[in-house]
Amino acid sequence: MANAGHLVRRTSQREMIVPQKSLDRLEMRDMRNRLVQENGGPSYGTTNQGFEDPQKRTSVKKRTTTSVTIPEEAISSPTRSEKEELGALASPPPGDAVPTGTVTKPGEGVAEDRESWDSKWQYLLAVIGYAVGLGSVWRFPYLCQKNGGGAFLFPYLIMLAVEGIPIFYLELAVGQRLRKGAIGVWNQVSPYCGGIGVASAFVSFNVALYYNTIIAWCLYYLAGSFRSPLPWSFCPMEYFGNGSYREVKECERSSPTEYFWYRETLEISSDINHPEKFNWKIAICLLMAWFLTYLCMAKGIASSGKVVYVTATFPYLVLVIFFVRGITLKGMEDGLKHLITPDWEKLLDPVVWLEAGTQIFFSLGLAFGGLIAFSSYNPVHNNCFRDAVVCGIINCCTAIFAAIVVFSVLGFKAHITYDECIEQRASILMELFNTTSIEPPPPGEMITVDGSQEIPMPELPKCDLQETLKNSASGTGLAFIVFTEAINQFPWAPLWSVLFFLMLFTLGIDSEFGTLEGVITSIVDLKVFPNLRKEILTAIICCFCCAISMAFAHGAGNYVFILFDDFSGNIPLLIVAFFECISVSYVYGLRRFSDDIELMTGSRPGAFWLACWKYFSPAVMLTILGASIIKQIFNGSKYMAWDSELGVVKYEQWPAWAWGLVAVLVLISALWIPGIALTRLCNIRVIQDDEPAWFPVEELKEYHTVVPHKITSIERKMFCMREDGTEGLCCPTGAPPKEDV
Repeated sequence: MANAGHLVRRTSQREMIVPQKSLDRLEMRDMRNRLVQENGGPSYGTTNQGFEDPQKRTSVKKRTTTSVTIPEEAISSPTRSEKEELGALASPPPGDAVPTGTVTKPGEGVAEDRESWDSKWQYLLAVIGYAVGLGSVWRFPYLCQKNGGGAFLFPYLIMLAVEGIPIFYLELAVGQRLRKGAIGVWNQVSPYCGGIGVASAFVSFNVALYYNTIIAWCLYYLAGSFRSPLPWSFCPMEYFGNGSYREVKECERSSPTEYFWYRETLEISSDINHPEKFNWKIAICLLMAWFLTYLCMAKGIASSGKVVYVTATFPYLVLVIFFVRGITLKGMEDGLKHLITPDWEKLLDPVVWLEAGTQIFFSLGLAFGGLIAFSSYNPVHNNCFRDAVVCGIINCCTAIFAAIVVFSVLGFKAHITYDECIEQRASILMELFNTTSIEPPPPGEMITVDGSQEIPMPELPKCDLQETLKNSASGTGLAFIVFTEAINQFPWAPLWSVLFFLMLFTLGIDSEFGTLEGVITSIVDLKVFPNLRKEILTAIICCFCCAISMAFAHGAGNYVFILFDDFSGNIPLLIVAFFECISVSYVYGLRRFSDDIELMTGSRPGAFWLACWKYFSPAVMLTILGASIIKQIFNGSKYMAWDSELGVVKYEQWPAWAWGLVAVLVLISALWIPGIALTRLCNIRVIQDDEPAWFPVEELKEYHTVVPHKITSIERKMFCMREDGTEGLCCPTGAPPKEDV
């Protein structure tokens, strides 16, 4: 272990921590610390003394600095004050071996064992790019217009405050404190909680598999955007032997954008049970997507950290460009009015609150392990609270801004559709009655044409602008059908298409970095392949994921994608985040966690954050989880299948084998949490214990001038904190201990 007397962080944006104690005394303390032998295993829990007892630390890594000879008698008989100093240095909870930065003895360098960010901006851009993903662009606008327009912002912001930012804050803080990936972090909180990290790694792996499929689709559309006219702006022709031709009937029945998406891009089959043929175009795009992902992650954050300067900022540039373009379009005011007009009655619907909480949860990327991995590369004195609040607010503002951009463009598209409908209706009336001002009879009623001929009244097209806006697609349909159809109406349409799909590509690959980083960091920290270089490990994982993701590159691949999107990342993530809150609040202890945050940031978390971690956030997640399961049981779940005969989307029930795959996707993640705990009870160590993280308690106390904290009345009554360091469940069953009275 390097000399703990000197803390140097090349990633720090603040002045160095300059210790005030003499070098000789710190050198003596470090040497004694290395000579302490392990004396039994630590006991874990809220009153865990293993975090405080230096005799229960495992041996630390060998120093690379110059050794110092110390007389044996000086080591074997330390004074009481020296023992207290030794305990202070050895008190951190378990974690990684070496923190983010470089720790050296003056004049001598020490090699880092853990990567670090080059700058604070690099870290923030990586976290923002990870959190702000495709869901902010194509899911939030749809949910907003579906669930009461402007009224939806009310439950959305409440869920951001009580669920989103608190868990975001928790993950950044625990990763920065314990300095490992998700598996290592939760195993250090308690060996019985190690399954939380394994579960999040499996969820990240499942999501990374299908998320790169979206990137592959974006690459395919990006390639097509360089053609003029755009290939999805017209229907292809069907040619006959006599030289005649006509538009493909399937395209005539639907639209050019729908036909290009379902038939040309996906080569979609009739349902999930009939894959039909392999889609080589998407397979090649998948290979490119995984290759680009590997190039950006090969050197860990040394490479992906550089890429985020482009991938995290470019989407905002494109959104601003589309915003300027959108507010100049005819009909944009109709789209914005439809978006922001509040329907307050919707707030009485519990589904609205359920979808608000779900959107906040997934848009911030909580419980994937990526946030923990990113923050583990930070300096120990980074202000993680400020990072959580800033990134959470930026994510929220980005979603609202993206909704404004999307609906200004959709208002334009709906206005054009409405005008075309009015013209078609007027043309039919003019042909039948030679006027457009007549009130048409109901469809089917016999009318006289040309003074003598009687025919049944045809059904006129229904022109409703608000109904057209309500039918705006969500998810992939919004991006690849509705928005592309609007772009077709722009002058220089290929240019706008290139910008749009480049934006989607950068949004997607940014989130892919964070998702896959949660998997790779956990494997590295667990030392599953201790002698394998990280770039080789990353290549192996990317190749393995690429091979499995070929399941999305056939006729039924889009249906498999929908299955993964609907089930692999919702219920397991809620379970993981719930147990994260339980582990910090009831196992590690809120008081100890607050002490750690105060050492890192200089200030303790307020009562609101403690209440969210211990009560509000777990309650909200249990509610969302329960409501989701009940909704699936009573309402069932269907997927959208393409009917090539009619050229429309129809809803099909999932087959039995698909529900079996859903059960596998959920259980392969969730079962690790009780599984690891049970194996630990049986003295089977699936996850090997690692040494505690380097955490300079005394130096941080001096740097932030931290004084011993006295339990307040609120902490005692609301969170059952006691002066002896123990905590209760805040469901009092008797009188408090005497010392708390």
